[in-house]
Amino acid sequence: MTETTVTEAVAAQSGDVLGADPGMRKRRGPKNWRPLLLLIPAFVIVSLFFLAPLIDVFIRSVTDPQPGLQNYVWLFTTEANLTVVIRTFGTAILVTIVCLVLAYPYAYLMTIVSDRTRNMMQLFIMMPLWTSILVRTLAWMVLLQDTGPINGLLAAWFGIGPIPLIRTTFGVALGMCQVLLPFMVLPLYSSMAKIDKRLLPAASNLGANPVTAFFTVYLPLSKPGIFSGGVTVFILGLGFYIIPALLGSSKEIMISALIQQQISVFLMWGQGTALGIFLLVCTILILVLVSRFNKNGSLFPGVDR
Repeated sequence: MTETTVTEAVAAQSGDVLGADPGMRKRRGPKNWRPLLLLIPAFVIVSLFFLAPLIDVFIRSVTDPQPGLQNYVWLFTTEANLTVVIRTFGTAILVTIVCLVLAYPYAYLMTIVSDRTRNMMQLFIMMPLWTSILVRTLAWMVLLQDTGPINGLLAAWFGIGPIPLIRTTFGVALGMCQVLLPFMVLPLYSSMAKIDKRLLPAASNLGANPVTAFFTVYLPLSKPGIFSGGVTVFILGLGFYIIPALLGSSKEIMISALIQQQISVFLMWGQGTALGIFLLVCTILILVLVSRFNKNGSLFPGVDR
């Protein structure tokens, strides 16, 4: 019996064992591409409203005001631009660290409290998301100004002030942390809720003190939530515009404000779009870099394949 004959016999036997309908087998294979037709509307929408504008932005970055790479040369050789890039990444890293420090114990508490208390804690996290960022930023402007309530309390209780809180990096980072904190808490809670609560007592029974048990057992298991929340907060922090514009000053300008300045004030579309492409490439590189450290290799840490 030849190899081909053996293969056909095995295939036929498998079909008989599984009870496969010959007509069903005929419908498989070439016709499996039909479900892909359902993706056509999504593909058209993404192409029209995301890919096409993105391609236009890239073309402008290499053709305005004339064909060439002069806009990217301007981006990487101007000292002021490099300062803005460093400030943007530094602020985003600072905000990510502060959000992680604040969110980690909050998310852990959500996993050990009663259902009623957990619902209240979730409400406190979700409530800011239901309020406009502009309104919240204006509220911070009232609180942080030199004659605001915070400086008033500092003067009344400690006899100091006024301390410059608004128009500073501190004010910008504070406002960004308040807005981005839910994006750190929710992935952390999702990851911690899956951790078996019996692991820490088991580690203690084996001789580990609470600190050792936390760093060797609990923290590694919560890494997916840390990666997911950290990447989300960091990427959102890179593109923030309203808060740096209202709580910062010209000394705290970030990439998003620089893009707006180049396009709306100086009408330098080529330089503004080059900044946008640079920000997009940085975001993609960060996702790829983080995926290398994620165990399942996903571009979306914390999401299992």
